[in-house]
Parts: sequence; C-alpha cells; structure tokens
Amino acid sequence: MKYTIGVDLGGTRIKIGLVNQGELIDAEIIDAHSGSGLSSQLPNLEQFIRKLCAKHNVNTHQLCGIGVAFPGIVDSRQMRIISTNVKYPDAPEIDLNKWVNDKFNTPFAMDNDARLALIGEWQYGAGIGVDDLIMMTLGTGIGGAALIEGKVLRGKHFIAGCLGGHMTLNMHGNPCQCGNIGCVEAEASTWRLPQMARESKGFESSRLSQIEKIDYEHVFNLANDGDALAMELKDKSVRTWAFGMVNMIHAYDPDRVIVSGGIIKHNENILPRFQEIINKHTWSPWGKAQVVKANWPEYNAILGCEYLLNQI
Repeated sequence: MKYTIGVDLGGTRIKIGLVNQGELIDAEIIDAHSGSGLSSQLPNLEQFIRKLCAKHNVNTHQLCGIGVAFPGIVDSRQMRIISTNVKYPDAPEIDLNKWVNDKFNTPFAMDNDARLALIGEWQYGAGIGVDDLIMMTLGTGIGGAALIEGKVLRGKHFIAGCLGGHMTLNMHGNPCQCGNIGCVEAEASTWRLPQMARESKGFESSRLSQIEKIDYEHVFNLANDGDALAMELKDKSVRTWAFGMVNMIHAYDPDRVIVSGGIIKHNENILPRFQEIINKHTWSPWGKAQVVKANWPEYNAILGCEYLLNQI
C-alpha cells in the first residue's frame, strides 16, 4: 500500500489527510491560527500525522512522502516558501524539507495551495480528461491556478497562474493585504467581508449587525431570507468572483473553470450566475469555458500532494 500524507495550510483551518493511490483514507482538521506563525504549529502537525498513521496501522517510516500545500508563493523545485501574505508570517524562514526528513525520514514536496487543489481535481476530480483548466478557490482569501496543455503553470519566479485573486478589478478600490488596490480578494473574500458589511449603508437595520463574526454562510443564509444588505453583499461578491474568472479566462484560455474552497462547498447554486457572466463577458470566439464545482472542495490540495510526490 502506497500511503502519503498531505497537509493543506489554510488561513483558517489546517487539513491533514492520509491518501492511498488517489483515495482519501482519513483526515484531521485543526484550527490554523495562521497569524501566529507556522513554527508554533509544527508540533501539532507532527502529532496529527502520527495519529492518522497509527489509526490506520501505517508505520510513518513507510510513508511514500509528505506534501504541503501553502497559501503563498512557493519554489517547488527548492522546496521553500518564498513569500507569504499575512498567513504564517514566519514560514519563509522554516526549512520544511529538513523538518520532514528529521521527523519522518520520508520524501517531501510542496507547492502553492491553489495549484495543488487544481492538480488534485485534474487527476482525481472535476478536471479529469481536460488539459486546459483554471481553478479559483473561494475561502479566507481568493486563490488561483492554471493548467495549459497539460502543464501546470508556475513561471520562472513561481507566481504564474497563482495570483488570480490579486488581479485588479477596481483601480479605485480597497487596499489589499498583498499591496495591490482593488484586487479580487480585496473586493470580496472572507477576511474582507466583515468590513464590507459594517461599512455598508443599511448595516444597522440588517440582521448581520447582530452577528459577532460575519462570514459568507451568514450572508448567503440571510440573503435567502430576504435581508436586503445580505442580498447586496452576495450579489457584489458573486459578480466580483465571476469577473475575476473572466480575467483568468482571458489570460489562460481554459476549457473549464473549477471553483473550489469553503465558500462553494454549500453554495453551488451560485455556479449558474458565474456561467452567465462568463458567457456574456468573455471574448472567446471558440466557445465558452464551462464552470463546474470541484469534486473535492475540502481535500483536493491533499490529493494534489500525492500526485506531486509521485513526480519526484
């Protein structure tokens, strides 16, 4: 049995999965506390990796590898984190390759989280059989990745394809944590949403004003109940994400757009709106890219880790 471990370092949650030949055997989820850094989480990662292996009678020294999906710019050749944006600020100083070797004596691989999510869907999910794909992940931030003619786009400096969430939509827009202005993530993402809501007219009369921690689950549920502000925020967010996809389609020329991340997991009813905007606003004489929900919105990056490890 060829077992691998995938670790998806999200902004809100860390997911650790045990995989065997494209099948997710089991997973653990822990709070990320990503603003506090990665070094403080390493003991927890070791503990839960060992816990998963022990639960399924897998000797950690028999693992075929451990892969890490990181929400930032990753040199996937040298296996190092080049740059991060608010999440895990100490990560560029940590040698994860050495940590894995010291703790588990097994091969290591790492890449940007959205790239690995795309790879996971390409090999095991909504992208099977399609070699021209883009991915948009909707979560704490907005991620992106591209596959062109069966090749994952990385670029000389490892930023190609993975900054779809930081394409400018509004040159007079909100400042982003990345340093850009009016990018997709700054205009609509989970971290930006509470401020969006509180700065909106009608906030005091909206039921959102009664919620301590505003997220998209609250917005979508209240929008369905007819709350005017929630409906406005939902519409603005959906349009923002869709026009971000339009930009990515114009940049990468895909046949299919895979939408992933925590937001889409329970809200696939917004896919037709994405398709409508893409059909109307993309300049694509050949036809229109198909928008689909990820088959593995929670765990595709973990599956992508296995594929990456198999390429070593």
